[in-house]
Amino acid sequence: MAVVVKNLKKKYGTFVALDGISFNVQEGEFLALLGPSGSGKTTLLRIIAGLELADEGEVFLKGKDASGKPIHERNIGFVFQHYALFKHMTVFENIAFGLRVKRPRLSKTEIKTRVETLLNLVHLSEVGEKYPSELSGGQRQRIALARVLAIEPKYMLLDEPFGALDAKVRKELRRWLRKLHDSIGLTTIFVTHDQEEAVEVADRIAILDQGKLIQLGTPLELWENPKNAFVFDFFGNYNTFSGYETKEGEFIINPESIAELTSFASMKFVKAFSRPHEIVLKRNPLDTRFYLQGSIVLINQAAPMVKIELEVQSGNIYQVDIEKSMFDMLNPKMGETFWIKPLKYKSFEN
Repeated sequence: MAVVVKNLKKKYGTFVALDGISFNVQEGEFLALLGPSGSGKTTLLRIIAGLELADEGEVFLKGKDASGKPIHERNIGFVFQHYALFKHMTVFENIAFGLRVKRPRLSKTEIKTRVETLLNLVHLSEVGEKYPSELSGGQRQRIALARVLAIEPKYMLLDEPFGALDAKVRKELRRWLRKLHDSIGLTTIFVTHDQEEAVEVADRIAILDQGKLIQLGTPLELWENPKNAFVFDFFGNYNTFSGYETKEGEFIINPESIAELTSFASMKFVKAFSRPHEIVLKRNPLDTRFYLQGSIVLINQAAPMVKIELEVQSGNIYQVDIEKSMFDMLNPKMGETFWIKPLKYKSFEN
């Protein structure tokens, strides 16, 4: 394993930043650390880098204990959110700086060749003589990556590197970053709070919350088999239904009477989580026990799937995504009453 983290714990006063985190990162893998603010992502990354020390636990790099080593002894490249480029240096000098410090015996010709190679790698061969202030945010972040790659690290750690950029540039850069990773095969750990970003760049995703590792897996594994509602929440819009799940696999939203529930041998009250495209929409279902009634408050046909929102008696809003052909067949109208039920769902005991 390239990186092994064992039982990392970290407190800041009474605040628990990390509470027993353990996981492995394979050689050449791209791992994303995903979670809300305060979940421990950046603290974990900084401890792996050697920028902070854990209160307990160990970090192994290629099988060797690196827990007490500073960052310059770990052969790690760290990319910050806000570029950290030297404003008074040209792009060329920014990239060359680390080379001159770490490999002082390199000749000017060797440094020039290495910097030009990196500028080509990040598709910015024409900006070498410019200053950071003359570049766009996306260009500056690519130069920050090139500067890290110049020292030929064994590991690259990125702390929300695209967080300060607008949505369009972020999307372009994360696709570029994934292609860059595939071309050089560098073991990479990437911090983000953006689920879409994590899915697009990572081989596996570690989901953190309140200093704990909740689940670790490929994007597909997390999508299809979330451990709990918290993980489910990170992967797109969803609807929540409360009802009774039977051993026969039925999900009853509207039981006709409490007495009826005793007819099922193993009945449990659950919350069912269902994606908008996993909802059935009907005018007059045969058995309303399995459906929830609502009035249409929004119809949006701008997307490939028609988005419909219904307000139920409780005031909750449910989103249903249906194919255009189905929409045309049903021909629903604003304010019209329909019934919905989850065709597919994940349930978690209340």
